[in-house]
Amino acid sequence: MKQKSHQLILDVQFASPALADKWHDQITRVKLKKWVQAALLEDATITVRFVGRAEGRKLNAAYRQKDYATNVLTFPYEVQPGIDHLFADIVICPPVVEKEAKEQNKSFLQHLTHLMIHGTLHAQGFDHEDEVEAQAMEELEIAILKKLKQPNPYE
Repeated sequence: MKQKSHQLILDVQFASPALADKWHDQITRVKLKKWVQAALLEDATITVRFVGRAEGRKLNAAYRQKDYATNVLTFPYEVQPGIDHLFADIVICPPVVEKEAKEQNKSFLQHLTHLMIHGTLHAQGFDHEDEVEAQAMEELEIAILKKLKQPNPYE
């Protein structure tokens, strides 16, 4: 039995023309929509914004009090009670993703796929603040990535 596909309204932004020029061939709207859709458990409107290190660092400092650019940040928005629709922003820093992928001997797209799944799950309330939550979230990520024919990122 095929799983119900949830409605997704997806906005993709590159913070600068230089980022768009470097990454738009690899980071396509079609790929992003496929990855986000695979992790959705409800209808959603999601903006994915690709930023450079400076903006990534600024956002991470402002919202997580960490003074470095990180790979992914997720910002879910509160909606009115009774509205069964997710609204969220996912911010990705491709230079950090690229560096981490090399360090982990993965392709850029393999790592980006995982981070998009990870960010989408965070948008829906999943977290990894303790061992039990982390294990549950990792297992869900692995299952979703397997459906996308992607390897386990934790091996």
